[in-house]
Amino acid sequence: MTMKMEKLHLTSEWDKTFPKSDTVDHEKIEFINRYGVTLAADLYRPKGAVDEKLTAIVVSGPFGAVKEQSSGLYAQELAERGFLTIAFDPSFTGESGGFPRNVVSPGINTEDFSAAVDYLSTRADVDPERVGILGICGWGGMAVNAAANDPRIKATVASTMYDISRVNANGYFDADDSKEARNAVRRQLCAQRTKDYKEGEYALAGGLPDVLRKMRRSMSKITGPIVTSSPT
Repeated sequence: MTMKMEKLHLTSEWDKTFPKSDTVDHEKIEFINRYGVTLAADLYRPKGAVDEKLTAIVVSGPFGAVKEQSSGLYAQELAERGFLTIAFDPSFTGESGGFPRNVVSPGINTEDFSAAVDYLSTRADVDPERVGILGICGWGGMAVNAAANDPRIKATVASTMYDISRVNANGYFDADDSKEARNAVRRQLCAQRTKDYKEGEYALAGGLPDVLRKMRRSMSKITGPIVTSSPT
């Protein structure tokens, strides 16, 4: 089966939350994961690195963030130190493709890291035996998952201030560390699934800015609501 890239709409101007380094070259790139989602990324390369196979590092995170923020800053700083780096938007996020938008899927987002390694391993200016990954905050867990399954990844950094696996299992400050609390969360999530399907619209997590809620409404005009069918 042939891999088919989605058409992405990438900005051409510098749109980061940090200033551009004068010792690093920058370009936008695209690559595809095994779920068929096309990912957008910023590639940073040290100026003057000609005819040289570089050590490469993939960067992503934090949870809910985009490459124009801290992952891009990490990537640019590492490029200033001689690495070829890419900071990517995870599937369904930022300039990357995939629907529905702003969804986090541990399985797919773990695959995103390996898809980035696919891309880097085919570049003439990268040593495929020296590729590492760096996950920030919640994406530290995705990075560790990817490294556990992908022997091409030779180094892994999880820049994470807390144990996200423990938080997912037990809640913040172990608030849900009981059978009753976990069952209550499960019931709540399953009730939300029913509500989403009935209303034809996916709910967003709490704490999101209004701009994302407006974006979700705008996207529904393009993609339409959840489509259901009745038995005939």
